[in-house]
Amino acid sequence: MYKRQVLVLPGLMASDFSTRALRSFLRDKGYAAHGWKQGRNLGPSDALIAAMVERLTDLQRRHGRRVSLIGWSLGGIYARELSRAMPDLVRQVITLASPFRDVAAVNVPRRLQARARRDNPLPDDAALRAHLRDPLPVPTTAIFSHSDGIAAGASCRADPAPRTESLEVESSHLGIGHHPVVLLTIADRLAQAEGAWRPFVPPRGWRFPFVPRVVTD
Repeated sequence: MYKRQVLVLPGLMASDFSTRALRSFLRDKGYAAHGWKQGRNLGPSDALIAAMVERLTDLQRRHGRRVSLIGWSLGGIYARELSRAMPDLVRQVITLASPFRDVAAVNVPRRLQARARRDNPLPDDAALRAHLRDPLPVPTTAIFSHSDGIAAGASCRADPAPRTESLEVESSHLGIGHHPVVLLTIADRLAQAEGAWRPFVPPRGWRFPFVPRVVTD
């Protein structure tokens, strides 16, 4: 029986170990959830970009269907750019606390910031920042929290666009990929039939913070 394919990308300095619980939950729901298999996420590089492209291409080719991408923090920025570059291979993108709207709006220890700048320098370019926040060509769900503690909530919200939504939860940055409300929301988003995406509708009678708050402004 065919299982929908999901590729999960970890955050900065994290590895597939950090997404193991999320992937296990998705497998219990009947999805084929895959890690990225690139070790610890040390930031973008030409070699890493090529490896992620190869991983996504291989999953799509082996199973013959588009792959859903879930990215945690920096992994969400990777997921967005993969979908932008290869929309025919991607079914949808779900980001978790990913500051794509303003990559500078993060509270990261200075030593990690210095290492990232040294190993993988990125230009401080307004055009690049605008590019990162541009809407995607595939259905997109941005899940964020104002109690994140690392990434500013406003930096993780998507700009209004067709087939795009932003959902607020109450969670820490390091806990968002394990949060029960987030896991159930991810399952809801993945369960939609391909080509029939609809915005998230909170279950009747449930209220924030026990379900995500749909942000429209």
